Amino acid sequence: MTEKSAFGRANLSRFLAALIVTAFFPASQASGNARYEGVATCAGSTCHGRAEGNGAVVRQDEIATWQEPSAPSGAHSRAYAALAGRRGQQIAATLGLGAATSAPACLGCHTTFAPEAQRGDRFLLSDGVGCESCHGAAQGWLASHYARPATHASNFAAGLVQLENPQVRARVCLDCHYGSPGTGQFVTHSMMAAGHPRISFELDLFSALQQHHDVDSDYISRKGGLDSVRLWAVGQAEAVRRATGLFSRPELSMRGMFPEFYFYDCHSCHRSITDGPERKLTFETNPGRPIPFGNPPFNDENIIMLSAVAGALAPGQAESFLAASRDFHRAMGSDGASARQAALALGAHAATLSDALASMPHARADAFQVISIIAGTATADRFTDYAGSVQAVMAIDTLLNALVRDGRVTVGAAAGIRADINRAYAAVDEPNSYRPAQFRNALKAAAGAIGVLR
Repeated sequence: MTEKSAFGRANLSRFLAALIVTAFFPASQASGNARYEGVATCAGSTCHGRAEGNGAVVRQDEIATWQEPSAPSGAHSRAYAALAGRRGQQIAATLGLGAATSAPACLGCHTTFAPEAQRGDRFLLSDGVGCESCHGAAQGWLASHYARPATHASNFAAGLVQLENPQVRARVCLDCHYGSPGTGQFVTHSMMAAGHPRISFELDLFSALQQHHDVDSDYISRKGGLDSVRLWAVGQAEAVRRATGLFSRPELSMRGMFPEFYFYDCHSCHRSITDGPERKLTFETNPGRPIPFGNPPFNDENIIMLSAVAGALAPGQAESFLAASRDFHRAMGSDGASARQAALALGAHAATLSDALASMPHARADAFQVISIIAGTATADRFTDYAGSVQAVMAIDTLLNALVRDGRVTVGAAAGIRADINRAYAAVDEPNSYRPAQFRNALKAAAGAIGVLR
């Protein structure tokens, strides 16, 4: 069972829609002044442009996978075309950006948005999010990376991005799948109000949807094996680090006299409102958020997940991270300066956790234990909002697939649990019908069914 097959159908369609409209931020900031050569330079039949993946070292059909017209793997190649579609045009018109296909606010994530002076002869913005968006500007390594004297280390030295490193990969992805201070890499609340999809991020799932290589013996000998639990965990830590880092910047966390609502949980405000004589609260007390009643909560979906990660894989740091998380939420009810200072402190804890998780031995990455904590009393009462609940069920699904790949759960047993996981997905299928108690019960059932297999 792969993550593509295990991922719930309703949520898959929603997140793929977001993938099509968003993309990875190009690694131009990390590539200095190197030239971007364009997708065409990778597309030869002796390179990555074969129709079938039958290459001796790499598949060599990577371009075909990237260009797949309807599958998740082709979402990056369709990113620029999305700007010319009805949705892209409507968003740009609402925001007064002019043509979306030429607006820097859009191009930063819908293309490999290299500076004009760094664009090679075969570079095209219309290629969308191309090879160099993730792998780095190719000028320094294109002609040598396949030659026999070349090594993985020498390719890195020439500018190739080390994507098998989970921290590096997460930071590249987060530039657009959460945001960065760079041009066109931050989705504001105004953009979402104009029609841009809500941003969400889960590194292991997104990696599976975009995978265009085989993890075979050659890959492992050159790059090491992939550990889904570590990849997921580091992704959560880097997402918290990125969120708090951006929030700590006043030019991003404020819009005039108002906060930048992008950082907050959308559905804490966007719920049905009635003026009947008897109130019907949709708010639930959340022990992880000591904020005044009525305050919009910071979107803490990744914070909740990282607290579960810390409890399972870095218990010595778990309590200090939880304390910093509570201090951050508490400061949100105080003033902007205090909240930004608390964000920096929380981000520092997340960075420490990221380093610890990235260097964690494979044997320590116990998916059973993480699943148990996510659905257990330590975090279950924190699933009071839609965004955090979506992140939780994606995590359970991702971690179950890691257990299958590691041979600790059979494919048949995992298929038998599918009904429980689908019930959890159904509870978050539609934001307006989200019911926290029903979700918690569904998640507990799914996690309990997995735990029996331990």
